[in-house]
Amino acid sequence: MKCILHGSLRKHFDLFQEVHALFTSSDIEVLAPTILSRVGETDGFVRLASDESKDPRVVELLYLEKLAELGTTGFSYYLNPQGVLGTSASYELAIDQLTNTRTLFMRPLQDLPVYLPQNSVWKPKELVQYVLENQSCPLPFIPQDEESTHNLLQKLILPGSIIAVGGIIVDYSPKRYRGRQEREILLVKTHKWGGRFSIVGGKVKRNEQLSDALLREVKEETGLDIGIEESICTFDQIKNSGYYLGDAHQVFTDNVVVAQRRKIILNEEAEEYQWVPPMVALRELPLEPNARKTIEVYRERHLRTA
Repeated sequence: MKCILHGSLRKHFDLFQEVHALFTSSDIEVLAPTILSRVGETDGFVRLASDESKDPRVVELLYLEKLAELGTTGFSYYLNPQGVLGTSASYELAIDQLTNTRTLFMRPLQDLPVYLPQNSVWKPKELVQYVLENQSCPLPFIPQDEESTHNLLQKLILPGSIIAVGGIIVDYSPKRYRGRQEREILLVKTHKWGGRFSIVGGKVKRNEQLSDALLREVKEETGLDIGIEESICTFDQIKNSGYYLGDAHQVFTDNVVVAQRRKIILNEEAEEYQWVPPMVALRELPLEPNARKTIEVYRERHLRTA
């Protein structure tokens, strides 16, 4: 789980240190600010030992650059103990909202006419307890009478393309298979997909090659070093998957990859894993729709070439 802390370092430096330590000790990685060692102040902006520049504009942009690293499960947390954000944090909140980043607050907002879904205000210790129990940040709650306001905000979110890579990870360990027995593939169960099983993969970062993204995602999520065999399918996000975003172009490109060992080291994104024959997975496991499509294509090709 990753997060970014926002607020006034000048007014609440001690609070930043306290929350940073609390989150870090609870396995919530704080991407920014990183090192909370105060070295000076420029035009009202506190400078930290980790800042790469003395120019507040550059510091702010580098701070916001960390948003891209949050992923789909990360969140921004605003330290506003009096309910007030101030200038720089208000700017950061605007970027959060335009990029559809999940935002949580210590106190309800009092100085801005910002739309926030319910379930967005959490005290630090209560938030940590929720994350530890649910392995995810609290989801927004949209009452029926607020749907029109929520939809209006969604229309303002910056459009763009989301490219995701995935891998049918095939077992080529010393495990013995008989005759035409199907080699097992690796599937992971994750809260991101509503507790269903999926193949391993994730979003491609800016300027990242597809193959590099797949190698990185597999290594991060499973600990495996894999070899990429072939591209198996590319398709748009399935509209009835339950995760379809109408305002963004989402593309999945999936590959067949091979693994020489079966020992898996899961990161925080997954709850469990299974090595399972493709046919058994299609017949018996709760699969998210996009992964089901890829496994069906893989099995059809596998049977045709066997």
